[in-house]
Parts: sequence; structure tokens; C-alpha cells
Amino acid sequence: MLFRSLVAATALFAAVPAFAQEATPQAGDRPDIGAGAAQFIKPTNAERTQVLVGMLTTLGFTPEIQVFAGGNQATGPMEGANVVVTVGEGAKDIVLTAHYDAVKLRDGALSQGIVDNVGSVMAMMEAAKTLEMGLEGQPVAHRFVFVFTDQEELGLLGAKAFLEKHGKDRIAAVINADVAAYGQTIMYGENNGDQSDFVLETLRSLCAERGFDCMPYPVYPPSDDRAFSAAGVPVVSMGTQDAVGAHQMWLAFNGGENNGLKEGFVPPVFQRIHSAEDRLSYLKGVDVARFGLFIADLGLALDKRLVEIQAKDAAVAAETAPVAPASAPSNP
Repeated sequence: MLFRSLVAATALFAAVPAFAQEATPQAGDRPDIGAGAAQFIKPTNAERTQVLVGMLTTLGFTPEIQVFAGGNQATGPMEGANVVVTVGEGAKDIVLTAHYDAVKLRDGALSQGIVDNVGSVMAMMEAAKTLEMGLEGQPVAHRFVFVFTDQEELGLLGAKAFLEKHGKDRIAAVINADVAAYGQTIMYGENNGDQSDFVLETLRSLCAERGFDCMPYPVYPPSDDRAFSAAGVPVVSMGTQDAVGAHQMWLAFNGGENNGLKEGFVPPVFQRIHSAEDRLSYLKGVDVARFGLFIADLGLALDKRLVEIQAKDAAVAAETAPVAPASAPSNP
């Protein structure tokens, strides 16, 4: 996740329930998610790519690797690789994204990148498997395209490359996940343009239905969502934290000068990410699983909402269409 504005499987998944509210702490932790996340701790992002491809293959998917020319002024030219899997069929896509690359630290080593952003990657895999299992014999109107992006930390380059290759015409909505390794408070941004209003309304309704603690941020830290909103695509970016951490982050970004935080205080999440402290020990498998199932639920809710919007638009168009004048009777 880009926070520059604040600070300069073995058997991966067990059979999963259909709804997010069933993934409660009482169900026990998910050591499989922790074991899967540990595999991403590698010296290079290229090795993380191979880990991701292997996990998705183990889950029964056929991942597509989309190579792109990346890198920035600091790194020089650097090949990147987005990894894509598709669930279901449809003329339009609901795209679900999470970046899997980790930031390089000042000493040249790669961060473990668990909070930022392996937790979200594991949640997206949970969502993908849940949807694949749940949609058998249950047709939906949209494809679910899961895009695990590379080089987000270099300037959202993977998301931009995917958008350039895929185009925006097929994309009906985007769900982005970033910084989601622990906690049951779902944070989400409201700053992705008017075109995203129906996505936010759907998210709020789902939070109320599930009884989840969901916290809206008028200003939310940038992630891959910004590549899509810049193109006019409806999108929401989400993450998770414990309730106290989520409130502290809200105050840091939205509280203004007199935000109530002690002078010089930096929310713990920002002390962890982009540092050697972004470690596996922070990941909580049950929270990641719960978030993954919420993502799946949100994808299905957006599918339904988009169908309703399309039907309403069609009805309005039919009502406002000009009526052709009746032809005059011909003379005998």
C-alpha cells in the first residue's frame, strides 16, 4: 500500500462456509492461511510470483501470468507479472484485486510484506475458492476476475498494466484489498468518484446485513484502486484492522490538525508496513478468512445490484422512448 502521504499451500483452504458471518473466532484459527502466508517470505518479488502461481494451481485454478514492462526511475526497467484467475461467466466483469509484491527496504532486503499485503492476497484466494464452490449450478450475470498485481509499491504499475491490457469497457466494478492481515473492523474509502457510489451503497448494506463493524474513510490511503478510479471505473478499496487501530488511522487521515492524537504519534499499522516489522507474527488466519468470505459476499451483492441497475435503466429508457406516430389509413 502506498502510504507516502503519512510516512516518508499445501492444503491451503478447508471447505469454506458460504457466508462471512459464519467465519467467527469461535470456529478456531486457520493455520493453513498462516502456513500459506509464510511461503511468500522470499528474497525477491519474482519468487513471490511463483509462490502465488503454485498456490492458485493447488487450489484448482489455471492462473494466467500477464507479464508487463515495469520499474520506475529508482529501479530502472523491471519486468512485472500480474497473475489472473477467472470464476464464472458473463458479458461484464467484477474485478477483485490485491497486490502481492513487497517493498524493498533501505538495506536492500525485501520486506516480508505480510500486512502489506499477503494478508489481502490470502483473503482474495479464500474469496475465489468460495465463489468457485458456491457458483456451481448457480448462474450469475458477471465474471469474477481476480487480479493479483505486481509492482503496486512502485506506483500502481501492475494495476495500470492490467487496465491497459484488459480495457475498462468490460469492467462493471472493482473491489481492491490492501493491508488486511488482522482485525475485524473493515475499513473502506469513499474517495473514488461519483461513479463508485453504488459500490459504496452495496458495501454499506452488506455491512448492516452482516452486523460487521465497517468504517468509512472520506480520505483513504491510495492503493491500486486509484488506477481504476482515474479511468472512471467504479471501485472501492478496503482493508482490516482491530477497532482501535482503525480509529487511529481514521483520525490520522481525516481528523485534521486537532485530530486528538498525541503530537508525533504514528498509528501502529504505519510503523509496521514498509519496514522490517511487517512480519508473519501479525497475521491472524481467522480474521483473514472472515474478510475473504466478506469479499465473496460483496462480489455477489454487486452482481445482484448491477443487474437491478441495468433493469431499472432499461425500464426508464422504455418509458422515455419516443412513440412513433400511427400511420394514416390509406385511401381505398
